Amino acid sequence: MANNKSSKKRIEIAERNRLRNRSYKSALRTLMKRCFTACSAYSQQPGDAAKDAVQASLSAAFSKIDKAVKVGAVHRNTGAHQKSRLSAAVKQAIEPAAKA
Repeated sequence: MANNKSSKKRIEIAERNRLRNRSYKSALRTLMKRCFTACSAYSQQPGDAAKDAVQASLSAAFSKIDKAVKVGAVHRNTGAHQKSRLSAAVKQAIEPAAKA
């Protein structure tokens, strides 16, 4: 257990950061799942509204990933990997529909 003022403060700061990081990561997972769901929905029934939903979910996910990297909740390589996964999924969903 902490026995001086500075170590007690470090414990408080670490807990605050842990909770902040957990909320960022949870939001990231939620937005990524929404994007993947929108991609699969667009693949099932292509349309302008579905395409707009895919683009909106991709934009929201990218924004949250960038913010999480900026505050240090996620490593920048992890953020780049997640953005790449999302981009590939969106391209896979939209491109075949454009060719047909």
